[in-house]
Amino acid sequence: MTMRILILGGGAHAQTIADVILQLADGGQPFSVAGFLDDDPALHGARYQGIAVLGPIAAAPAIPHDGIIIGVGANQVRRRIYETMDAAGLPFVTVRHPSAVLARDVVVGPGCYIGATAVVSVATRIGANVLLNGAGCLGHHNTIGDHVHIGPGVSTAGNVRIGVEAQIGIGATILPGRTIGARAIVGAGAVVTRDVPDGVTVVGSPARPLRR
Repeated sequence: MTMRILILGGGAHAQTIADVILQLADGGQPFSVAGFLDDDPALHGARYQGIAVLGPIAAAPAIPHDGIIIGVGANQVRRRIYETMDAAGLPFVTVRHPSAVLARDVVVGPGCYIGATAVVSVATRIGANVLLNGAGCLGHHNTIGDHVHIGPGVSTAGNVRIGVEAQIGIGATILPGRTIGARAIVGAGAVVTRDVPDGVTVVGSPARPLRR
């Protein structure tokens, strides 16, 4: 039986998720895309990769599907959608690119996206509704909170903790044992050598606070 996956969002990230689902289907796995939903009326009726934008996100419960995933990059928006759909009892699925490599004991929460060539090492736990983009590398014994966005090419060493709704920019590096606070932002290319408090933005190498 084919699992019909409904993608909440119609932008670039949603289209990336759709492409991965189609690649999985091309490889013989029983997945299909039920459609996109997006709150921008200008997108309604548009088609991407042959898949239609069927209406607003609120219509999700009324559209036949077997699982949903959120294709929105902004953490706060993605969290709000997740909590609304979770309260409505809709089932979340995780979409993982076929080239991603996860250790056998990695735990991944519901509704996550794991991109091409991502690597996740042993004893790492990934929360719900997390985006791990392509070429990301998470070291051993990491803990990733819910609704986190990890950009392409990010590398974390062992025993790193990333708090709820944190955003890690493209190509950032986090050294062993560091903690990134909830809703903190790590700028692109930053090298984190010290803990980052909740809600603080850090940039540079070594990473230093930019603003709270």
